[in-house]
Amino acid sequence: MRPDQIKDEISRLELSEKLLLVEDIWDAIAAGNSEIPLPEWQKQELKKRYEEYKEGKLELHDWKSVHEGLREKFK
Repeated sequence: MRPDQIKDEISRLELSEKLLLVEDIWDAIAAGNSEIPLPEWQKQELKKRYEEYKEGKLELHDWKSVHEGLREKFK
């Protein structure tokens, strides 16, 4: 089936069916995430940040404080 045919079929679905389809697609992507290539620059950045973390050079924040800070910032 061609992409335009898929789009036509999706447009005919009810909202609840579309949401289930999106969930299924996302699950399929997540299941194969080891296949997603990671550029070398990202690998190096992750390695650098992990080393900084292990050396205690990073200022860490718990999720609750980050969430509250974002809510306050974007009121």
